[in-house]
Amino acid sequence: MAKLRAFTMPKWGIEMTEGTLAEWMVAEGEDIAKGGTICLIETAKITNEVEAEYAATVRRVIAQPAEELPVGALLAVFDDGADASEEEVDAFVASFVPATGGTADGRLVKEEGRETPPPAPQEQPAAGEPDPADSNAQPGRARIDTNRAISPQALRLAEVERLDLADVTGSGRGGRITFQDVQQAVRGPNTAKPRGPAPLPPEDAIFASPLARRIAALHGIALSTLTGTGRRGRICKSDVLAKVENDGDSAERAAPFRLIANDAIIVPFDKIRTMVAKRLTAAKQDIPHFYLRMQIDAGALLEMRRAANLLLGCKATINDFLVMAAARALAHHRDVNVQLHGSDLHQFAHADVAIAVAGEKGLTTPIIRQADRMRIDQIAAATRDLVARANSGSLRYEEMDGGTFTISNLGMFGIDSFDAIINPPQGAILAVGQTSRVAVETASGEVAFADRMHLTLSVDHRAIDGAAAARFLQTFKRMLEDPEHLFGNGG
Repeated sequence: MAKLRAFTMPKWGIEMTEGTLAEWMVAEGEDIAKGGTICLIETAKITNEVEAEYAATVRRVIAQPAEELPVGALLAVFDDGADASEEEVDAFVASFVPATGGTADGRLVKEEGRETPPPAPQEQPAAGEPDPADSNAQPGRARIDTNRAISPQALRLAEVERLDLADVTGSGRGGRITFQDVQQAVRGPNTAKPRGPAPLPPEDAIFASPLARRIAALHGIALSTLTGTGRRGRICKSDVLAKVENDGDSAERAAPFRLIANDAIIVPFDKIRTMVAKRLTAAKQDIPHFYLRMQIDAGALLEMRRAANLLLGCKATINDFLVMAAARALAHHRDVNVQLHGSDLHQFAHADVAIAVAGEKGLTTPIIRQADRMRIDQIAAATRDLVARANSGSLRYEEMDGGTFTISNLGMFGIDSFDAIINPPQGAILAVGQTSRVAVETASGEVAFADRMHLTLSVDHRAIDGAAAARFLQTFKRMLEDPEHLFGNGG
C-alpha cells in the first residue's frame, strides 16, 4: 500500500520564516537512499544540505529551483511504500495543510545539526552485574581506587577525559594523584621526532646577496652570467645593475604610459551579504553605541602563548587567548554577558563567544559555545574548525545563531584600532587592533620597549552601563597582562 509523505521547507532557528530552494539533487521518479542529499536550501545566513532520513521514492516535485517559499511550504511528495497512482498523489497535494509551527507532518528529512531521536531505554542490569550508572563500572570511564589519594580537581578532570586512573602514578605527597599527573596522562608521552641532518647547499651554488638575487629575478638576468666584485667574489647589487644598464633595460622602462580598459564588474549582493547589510544598518541606527578604549601590555601574553603551545602541543593563536580571556571575564561579569530582546534583558551563566570571520561569501560570526569552560587547546581546535567551514560556506544556522559576545580582530592586517558595530541581540563587541612595539616609561623613570595591544569595546547603552563595561575590561586586561589567571580558578 502506498505511503505518501510531504517534504516541506524546513525551519532552522526562530528567526527563519522563509527559504530558497537552491538546487534539487534528485529527480522525479528517482529513489533516495537513507542519508542521501535531497536538495540545497538557502536561507538569509547559510546554505544547507537536506538529507533523507530513510529510503523513499520521489513521486512529484512541486517547488522549482530559485523559488522562495515560506517555512512549511510543500516542496515535493515522497512514497516509501508501494507505488501510488497519480490520482492518489493529486489528492495528497490538494489536501496538504502545513502543520502548526510551519512544518509539515510526517517529514522525511533530518536537518543537519538538529537533535536526533532519543535512544531506546536501556534494560536494568541483572543481579550481580555492574550498574551502568556507576562511573567505575563503565568501560572508558575513570576507575577510582578509594584507597588512593587524589585531588578533587584531578578527579574531575579524569572523569571528563574518561581516564583510567589505574595506570596513573601520583607525584604528590604520599603518592597523591595531582591535577598535573592527570593532565600529563591525558596528553601522553612526548616523543622527539628528529628531522635528520640539515641539507647543505650544492658546491656549485652561486654566491650572491639577497638584494642582487631579487634584482636579477626582476629583470630576468641569470646570475651565472655575472662576475661578482664583492668580497670573496660575491655578486652584489652593483654587479646586477651594471648588467641591466648594459642590456638597455632603461630604455624599456622609459616607455610611455598608456591607459587600458577599466570596466566595472557588477557583483550583486547574495542573500548572506544582503542580510548582513540589513542587520548592521539596523544595529547602527537603532542601538545607542558608546565606546571604551584601552591599551594592554601584551608581553606576558605572547610569552604564555609560546610556552602553552610548546607544553600542550597545540597551535593556539593570540585570538584564541583573547576568546579564552573574554569568556572567563564574561563569566565573572554576567551584567555584560547578555542579550537584549525587546524590553527583556537575558543574562547567561556561560559565555558563547562569536568570532568575526571575513570569508569569501561575506562576514559571518560563528560561535564558540561555553568558551569559559574550555581549555586553550579546545578553543584553538574549535576555532580552526569554525573558520575553515565559514570559508567554505558550510556553517550550520545554529552555529551562528545567538551568542553573548563577539570579538572582531583586524590586528593581523596591521590595523591599530577601530570601532566595531554590535551584533544584535548581543550587548557588546570587542574590536582588537595589532600589537605594536613602543617605547614606554618604566616605574623607575627609564625608557623601555613594550608590546602594546589596542582594544575598543562597543557597548549597547540600553543593556549595559558604563561602569559595568569598564569593570569587565579591567578583568579582561588583568587576565591578559597576567595570563596565569587564565589557567587558575581566580578571576
